Amino acid sequence: LDTLEKWVTEIFSEIPNNGLPKPSFGHLTQPFDTPEFHKLYRVVPIRKVHSLTITWALPPQEQYYRVKPLHYISWLVGHEGKGSVLSFLRKKFWALALYGGNGETGFEQNSTYSIFSISVTLTDEGYKHFYEVAHVVFQYVKMLQKRGPDKRQVIWEEIQKIEANEFHYQEQTDPVDYVESLCENMQLFQKEDFLTGDQLLFEYKPEV
Repeated sequence: LDTLEKWVTEIFSEIPNNGLPKPSFGHLTQPFDTPEFHKLYRVVPIRKVHSLTITWALPPQEQYYRVKPLHYISWLVGHEGKGSVLSFLRKKFWALALYGGNGETGFEQNSTYSIFSISVTLTDEGYKHFYEVAHVVFQYVKMLQKRGPDKRQVIWEEIQKIEANEFHYQEQTDPVDYVESLCENMQLFQKEDFLTGDQLLFEYKPEV
């Protein structure tokens, strides 16, 4: 560590600190509030696969990284057990898989907006009924919205424990990739959260 610290000091200490604040593009609000966004697009796939993707553009969520509200919602949407969206669609023979979420960086999350997507891998029969599939997804999201998260802290704590276990027992990554990840985290999180901000859940805030 002493050697590494010496190298870092030698290499980086001459870089001037201009005292400039982190750039923010928060003034560029609602970039997807256009007629083109509120449409259904059909794309012919290269592989023989049917996929339905529903995308919402939300206000920026990066400030809530200690809560991770979109991770919480994606956990509920992606649940595969009894009463889940996927369970219902599978009984109809309309879907093979379903996942939802936000990458929490880059195009999917920044100081202007956050993207939340739900993708459903459809069967041939499901493709014929994709309007009904979309309706079921919207019904489920509406149900979550109506019920609210107040009574669901147990679910949040379960997610928190699973993410903590994955963090503590993760495989060692390539050092170059790890440094690159940390450098990116330094632009997104508070100093004490550089190592953990992109993985752990810290606070339960149902209002968020």
